[in-house]
This record gives sequence, C-alpha cells and structure tokens, in this order.
Amino acid sequence: MSTRSAIGIMHGDKIKAIYCHSDGYLSYVGRVLLKHYGADQSPKVNHLISMGDMNMLGKEIGEKIDFDDRMSYTEDRIATQCRFYGRDRNEKNVDFSVFFNDQELFDGVDAEYFYIMKDGVWLVSKGAEWTLLTEAILNPAY
Repeated sequence: MSTRSAIGIMHGDKIKAIYCHSDGYLSYVGRVLLKHYGADQSPKVNHLISMGDMNMLGKEIGEKIDFDDRMSYTEDRIATQCRFYGRDRNEKNVDFSVFFNDQELFDGVDAEYFYIMKDGVWLVSKGAEWTLLTEAILNPAY
C-alpha cells in the first residue's frame, strides 16, 4: 500500500498541485522537498508541478526514463530522479490541477499528506490545518 500525497505551490489565491503516489510520508516526501526543493528553489518547484502527477518524487526532476525500470537511489535512500506518469509512461490527463482553496484541494486529491509551498515556505497538512513542514518533521506525534 502506498502513502499518497499532493504537492503544490501557491500562485496568488490559487493552488497548483499534483498527485504523488509513493512514499508521501514526512520522512520521505517531506524530507526530499525540504532538502532538494527548498525555499530558494521555487522555479524548480514550479517545474516539478508543471510535469503533472507522479509515481515517485526524486532528488532531481530528471529526464524521460522507462517507467518499468528499477529506480536508482542516492546513498541516503532518495530516488535520484522523479518518475512521472505523463513523461515516463505516456499517460494522458495527468496534468497539474488548480484549486481555489484548501478544502477544494483536500476534497480533490485522494491523499494522506498535502504539501504546499507558500511564499517560499513548505507547509504540510493531513487534510485540516497547515503546519510548517520543518516543525512537523521534528514532531514525532505528527
């Protein structure tokens, strides 16, 4: 069973977001977002979202790969690149979605964790209140 997540970025009062199928929990997607898509990386985050729904978040957005090939990982067990449904498996209708408020996002994406970059800061939610991602990672109860 996969831990599904949504990854998005605020643009004004709109949220552009994609679905991520695997490893959506804080210790993987949360950690990768902070380490490799941090506050000074909003152009990279915009590029990530523009690629559409994904199977796996990686350290880099990467290049087209065979979707069925084994993933390669860094020494700290992070996928070296992302695996996208559109780019890597040629699926259709997997573009990013636009939401006009938090509740639309929570209702519109079947996910356990929601990650949003707002004003250069990552936030996380389990479908209710937003918490700073840096704080949630440090909180074992989250």
